[in-house]
Amino acid sequence: MLIKGQEPGTALLLAAAPANKGRLVDAASALPGLAAVPPGVLTGTDAASVVELADPVDPQTVLTRIRAVSAAPGPLSVYVAGQLHVDARRHQIHLALARTTQASLRYTAFPWDWLAHEFQVREPGTTTVIVDLVADPAAWQRLGQDGLALGAGVRLYGRVAPPAPRRAIASPDYVKAYAQVWRGGARPPLAELHAYAADRAGPGDALLLSADTQPAASTTPPAHARASAPSAGREEDAARREEDAARREEGEARLLPSVPPGGPHEAPPRLLPSVPPARTQESAARLLPAPPSFPPSVPPAAAGAASDPHPAILAAARAGRHGEAASMAAVWESEAMRTHGPSSPQALHWLEVRADLARLAREPARSCELWMACAQARLARGQTTEDADVQAAVDRAHHQWEQLRDAERARSLAPDLIALRTRVPGRQPGALDAVRRRLEQLQAVPAAGR
Repeated sequence: MLIKGQEPGTALLLAAAPANKGRLVDAASALPGLAAVPPGVLTGTDAASVVELADPVDPQTVLTRIRAVSAAPGPLSVYVAGQLHVDARRHQIHLALARTTQASLRYTAFPWDWLAHEFQVREPGTTTVIVDLVADPAAWQRLGQDGLALGAGVRLYGRVAPPAPRRAIASPDYVKAYAQVWRGGARPPLAELHAYAADRAGPGDALLLSADTQPAASTTPPAHARASAPSAGREEDAARREEDAARREEGEARLLPSVPPGGPHEAPPRLLPSVPPARTQESAARLLPAPPSFPPSVPPAAAGAASDPHPAILAAARAGRHGEAASMAAVWESEAMRTHGPSSPQALHWLEVRADLARLAREPARSCELWMACAQARLARGQTTEDADVQAAVDRAHHQWEQLRDAERARSLAPDLIALRTRVPGRQPGALDAVRRRLEQLQAVPAAGR
């Protein structure tokens, strides 16, 4: 399989699944075997580098890594183990990450369209993607209609299975078979290896994806399963979301009015001071929440940092290295989740840190999403709507939403904020009415492209 004379290749190993009762597959178990394969074998080149993402918690962090490997010269091979879900509002396929729940899917999971669009900038034929996925019932039904695709020029091999019965945790046996064959010294063509791995993964309903033969199902497939490129509407929507994400990463904002221009209107009452209390002073003591406790050891990505990583994270943020600061916090959050559990105070602390870092990076939409995730996580672990931490998270999400000048983005976040405000009105009277009033004003701002 090795191709002589090529530029060095790049392999990305991505394994992700919720660290909660929503887990359908033990995705991370695929990584040890793949990591033991020589890098050049993973890419089909003489030399290669490997990037590994194990149970990431933040879709923006995943996007940053994918962009980095997509920009690298030479062949790119991506291995993905995980589970798929459908956003109930926009009906888009998402790859679940460590903190994903069905309620928080839109801002804690990774949209499949983002993966497709990042790979379209690469030279056709230089990208190979191998997937071992489990689809929840809604995603499975969607795949039966539309299949799973990554666009022209990307070779896609893999297996997508429905959930295991009785909510058993599935094993990524398809991609494990790849690792087993390669570690044994064999180098068959990918088409042959795909067929072997699909057989080893076992019979049953499964959608098989092959770059050489159009996606076909195994013994009892959905009769109409097929692979197809996203429709023009979904492509435009994904492109718009991608543009918004890039703009947020650069700290830009579309300066659309928060209320319709012209005509009398009553501005919504300010629910929070212009600088949120206890979170937005430009000092380490007040920018980041005090940690409940830290993991006992420094994660690899934070190697060299002091035992308290907050000063280094804050220094990066204040120096304008917002991506670096967010990545460091995400690594610590992932470590806290593995050590203490996804709903632990330690993990919630780091989620709050990331929310406040997004505020410091002037990404109000991202900060709003993360603060809403904080509130939902606290409610899910049994904290009441009267709890001060729950109310503070909703207040801060509300404040960040008020800062949005991108009317379209604000409209998209409003339903989730209204749902939270309905449950958690807070101690400020009129908070829920203020959200609804601003949403009515935003509805009068023409959407982009109309």
